[in-house]
Amino acid sequence: MAAGGGLPGLLPAQTQLEYALLDALTPQEKDNLVYQYLRKVDSWEQDLRVPDFGGDLEWLNTDGPISLYKDLCGKVVVLDFFTYCCINCIHLLPDLHALEHKYCDKDGLLVVGVHSAKFPNEKVLNNIKSAVLRYNITHPVVNDADATLWHELEVSCWPTLVILGPRGNMLFSLVGEGHKDKLFLFTSIALKFYKEKGQITDNKIGIKLYRDSLPSSPLLFPGKVTVDNSGNRLVIADTGHHRILVVRKNGQILHTIGGPNSGRKDGRFSEAAFNSPQGVAIKNNIIFVADTENHLIRKIDLELEMVNTVAGIGIQGTDKEGGAKGEEQPISSPWDVIFGSSVSGTHEDDVLWIAMAGTHQVWALMLECGKLPKGSDLKKGTCLRFAGSGNEENRNNAYPHKAAFAQPSGLSLASEEPWNCIFVADSESSTVRTISLKDGAVKHLVGGERDPLNLFAFGDVDEAGINAKLQHPLGVTWDKKRKLLYVADSYNHKVKFVDPKMKNCATLAGTGEASNVVGSSLTQSTFNEPGGLCVEENGRLLYIADTNNHQIKVLDLETKIVSMLPILNTEMFDVVDHPFVQNNKTANIPKLPKSAPNIQLPSLSVTPGQTLRFLFRLSLPANMKLTEEAPSSWFLTAEGNEWLLQGQNPTGEIEDISLQPLIALQLPSRFLSSEVVLSIKACLYYCSKDSSACTMKGISFSQPLQVANTNQGNTAQVELTYAF
Repeated sequence: MAAGGGLPGLLPAQTQLEYALLDALTPQEKDNLVYQYLRKVDSWEQDLRVPDFGGDLEWLNTDGPISLYKDLCGKVVVLDFFTYCCINCIHLLPDLHALEHKYCDKDGLLVVGVHSAKFPNEKVLNNIKSAVLRYNITHPVVNDADATLWHELEVSCWPTLVILGPRGNMLFSLVGEGHKDKLFLFTSIALKFYKEKGQITDNKIGIKLYRDSLPSSPLLFPGKVTVDNSGNRLVIADTGHHRILVVRKNGQILHTIGGPNSGRKDGRFSEAAFNSPQGVAIKNNIIFVADTENHLIRKIDLELEMVNTVAGIGIQGTDKEGGAKGEEQPISSPWDVIFGSSVSGTHEDDVLWIAMAGTHQVWALMLECGKLPKGSDLKKGTCLRFAGSGNEENRNNAYPHKAAFAQPSGLSLASEEPWNCIFVADSESSTVRTISLKDGAVKHLVGGERDPLNLFAFGDVDEAGINAKLQHPLGVTWDKKRKLLYVADSYNHKVKFVDPKMKNCATLAGTGEASNVVGSSLTQSTFNEPGGLCVEENGRLLYIADTNNHQIKVLDLETKIVSMLPILNTEMFDVVDHPFVQNNKTANIPKLPKSAPNIQLPSLSVTPGQTLRFLFRLSLPANMKLTEEAPSSWFLTAEGNEWLLQGQNPTGEIEDISLQPLIALQLPSRFLSSEVVLSIKACLYYCSKDSSACTMKGISFSQPLQVANTNQGNTAQVELTYAF
């Protein structure tokens, strides 16, 4: 019989299975072990059942809401708990695509994405719609904005897969990325086991792809844009169409390379294929492309009209040092590329710098023989790590290999003195950093905070250095003329500029609202998660890849007017997300995890008008760090006696575990009941110092209040102590 509910109820049995699988020598042994495990789990007196999806939840890619016990009865269901900006969740999608390619609903398998938001802005359905399109998710997705199912099952990390049997009974869980073999093993044996028992049905589920209902557009989620030295040609990574466009500055298309479908193929323009390309760099008639989801660097020759691969092997690499010849060197999710020059090389632009988001590093591809700062001689074609340890951190260091980044996503070069550096948009730490081209030293420029392990120091503050705040910036570009750096502050929907001398950071364009206002002044124009930008050589025009608006915007730095670049003479390949509706619904008070303890406090005698002061004394486990400025919060409730909190502030943030809030509650002058119960709750997000996995935990304190006849004094203080 199963012990306990939720995922912890599975843990003892699955842990035994995991150890046994380590000792298994053949595939047949592994199959038999999983089969025996399923016989045991299926014979438990009581299933570990999953509660049904709430009837009021929003769905994508379906005809309507799906019920686990009506529509999915008779199916093996894989629940994918994800949040759309997490690169580990993105890395898991190809495994799910492959699983869906092998088994469909008629075979008895269905994948359901359960979007469980980390941050309030990720609860907005429109943002999830964009992610479903951008990552080509074709299975049903439910917006579990309040993380109800997450709490019910006691999920703790993104991503987590939960595999269910045909009765909604939990069978397995897989935490994190990199479990493709186990995913296929567990699902295939589950399908075999329950088919033999006659419990699998072959009915089809009503899939209605969200993308099929939308109008066509020339661009789909353009991630990056660059301009050649003449200023006459733009190169656009039309990411959602899996293609590269070369256009004149009036928008007329000169070359279409790849698309509209994803693939991996070298050759002529008409047959070449990419998979969600991002960064692009052009010199003369050569373009280099960060072919992100193919984990490749591609080279486009505009004269020969040919595409070939210069780095990567086509599957996600885990190597964090490199050093092999480019086409033999595995790499991981390259996000941007720029030209640079080696220390001792005789050729200009003989290095291609790569923002390697997947391993949290900056790499180099040697386009000629040469030497990197503090490095030895390297042969042409060598691809290797330049800066970053591979740990996901916001760590600056004089030694480039000891520094650390967190999903670096944008690069720009300032080769002139006194800068002589690479600027890095480090998206997950919400910072802009610099790498010296003299000695490789990595330094902070703006955003984030001093603690290298806090990857949640985000915001929207125009200030200097550490006091400036960004939110998931994806792009940077250097303006030589004005000695300014422009930043695509993506999740703040703004373009900002930084003076690297004074470290001042300020908004150039955008209001902070995710919408699509053009033809207006900088202060009124709006963007929607802009992903990249570039400035032409003469410093007049700034081009912005306005990703979720499916447009390239043109910002005239002299007239201060923003316009849209028309894309002329092109086929309409795919769909865009219109209209741009902003969901202004305020986030609800968070729900605590089901596992959150409820501590009963002794009854407190109070007088009407008295002030109660509640002091949190919460402590985290060893080696755990509160994700500062993430949405850790406290809140008050008084179920059935809401009058108790009228006119009071019922919620607030917990920003620092060493400076915990003191909550002051002034009781009303008139009590409607002589006995009431006040609940004081806290919801915390924290991470282990050696891992990027985030955990959500909660605690609730129940404080009974009894109205006394005698005066109890002006204030009373209660300490709320708990160790997680």
